Amino acid sequence: MGVQVKKGRKTKWIPTKVDLDNHIIVPEIDSNLEYPDRFVEDYVSHFTKTPLDQSKPLWELHLLNIKTSDAEAVSVFRIHHSIGDGASLISLLLAATRKTSDPNALPTVPIQKKDTSHQRSSSPFRWLFVIWWALLLIWHTFVDMLLFTFTIFFIKDTPTPLKAGALGVELHNKRIVHRTVSMDDIKLVKNEMKTTINDVLLGVTQAALTRYLNRAYDVGANSNGVKQRSSVLKKIRLRASILVNIRPVGGIQELADMMAEKSKVKWGNCMGYIILPFSIVLYKDPLEYVRHAKATIDRKKHSLEAICSYACAKLVLNLLGVKVAAAITRRVLFNTTVAFSNVPGPVEEISFYGHPVAYIAPSVYGHPLALTIHFQSYANNMTISLAVDPLVISDPYLLCDDLEQSLKLIRDAIQKKHTVDAV
Repeated sequence: MGVQVKKGRKTKWIPTKVDLDNHIIVPEIDSNLEYPDRFVEDYVSHFTKTPLDQSKPLWELHLLNIKTSDAEAVSVFRIHHSIGDGASLISLLLAATRKTSDPNALPTVPIQKKDTSHQRSSSPFRWLFVIWWALLLIWHTFVDMLLFTFTIFFIKDTPTPLKAGALGVELHNKRIVHRTVSMDDIKLVKNEMKTTINDVLLGVTQAALTRYLNRAYDVGANSNGVKQRSSVLKKIRLRASILVNIRPVGGIQELADMMAEKSKVKWGNCMGYIILPFSIVLYKDPLEYVRHAKATIDRKKHSLEAICSYACAKLVLNLLGVKVAAAITRRVLFNTTVAFSNVPGPVEEISFYGHPVAYIAPSVYGHPLALTIHFQSYANNMTISLAVDPLVISDPYLLCDDLEQSLKLIRDAIQKKHTVDAV
C-alpha cells in the first residue's frame, strides 16, 4: 500500500508500511439499542462529512458488533476512490472471500458473453452489413460525444424533487440506505422479455422514479389534475450518469489477479461514463418501462461513448491536471440527475474469513448528485443501495418502496400475461 504525496502539480503514490491497528476500527456499541438499523445508517452517514486521514493509506475497516434486521454484525469498508473504481474494489473484496460450500474455492461471478452474431453471418451481403454497422457506430459515437460535451457546458436536467438545485451538494451529508429484492423476480422478467439483467434494472428504476415524481407533482385527484400531472412529467428531462467498466472482464481469477504486473485486467480507475435519458411517463403497461430501457441501452451499446469519455478524461488529466479533469467530471454529474451502477456479484453464498456474508451494499459519496443508485447482486438476491442528500430527498425509504413496488408490478404483469396466454 502507499500514501499520496504532492510533487509539483502532480500527486504520486509512495510505498509505506501498513499498521492494521490504524485501519481496523471496532467501536464500542450498546447491544440493547432500540433501533440498530438506524444506528448503522447514522454511523455510515457520519463518514460522508469526515474525510479520511491523508497521512496513512486511504482505507478503513469498521467492525460493528450489532445485530440488524439483515445480519448478525456489520462490516463497513471505507475506501478512497483514488485507490480504485467499483470493479477494482469489489474484485478485491471477492478475492478475499471463499465459497461457503467450499472454503478453498474462489466465488463464481457471472461473465457477460459478447454478441458475435454479426461476425458469424455467411450472407453475401455481410460486408455491406459490416460497413453499415461501422458507419452507424461512428455516427452514434459522434452524436453521443457531442451531447456529452453540451452537457458539460449548458444542457441541464429539469429541476425536480430528485435533483439538487444549487452548487455544493457534494459537501452535504448523505444518507445511505438499502433494500433487498429477489433475483428470481428479475430473472423471470429478463427471460420472458429476452433482455439483460441491466435492462430490467433500468426499467425498474425508470418506473420507480416516475412513481416518485408522479406523487411529488400530485396536483389533485380529479381528471384534470391527472392530465396536468402527466403533462408535467412528459416535459421532464431526467438523465442518468452511468459508470461503465471498460476492462475486458474475465472470471474471478482474472479479477483476483488485477494487481499482478502482467495482468490483462488492470487495477485502478478504468471507467467511462455514458449519459442515458430516462423516460418519465405514466405507462399503463408496466412492461413498457423495460421495453423502453432495452431500446435506449441497445442504442447506447452501439456507441463508443464510454471508451471515448474515458480517453478524453485521461487526456485532460495528463495535459491540464487533476483540478481541470475533476471540474469537468463535476459539471457532467451536476447537470444530470442520478448516478446509476450495476455490479454483478458472486452467484453463490460466500464467507469472509469464515464469516458468512449476508449482503453486499456498495455506495459512494462526494460527488455533486442528490441521488445515486447502486444495484449489487449476491447469490439469489439483489441489493438496491441508495445514497441521497436528505435536504433534497427527505424520505429515501419511500424511494426504496417505489423501486420494490415497481419490480413487483412488472413481475405481476409478466405472470398475468402468462395466465392470459395459457387461457
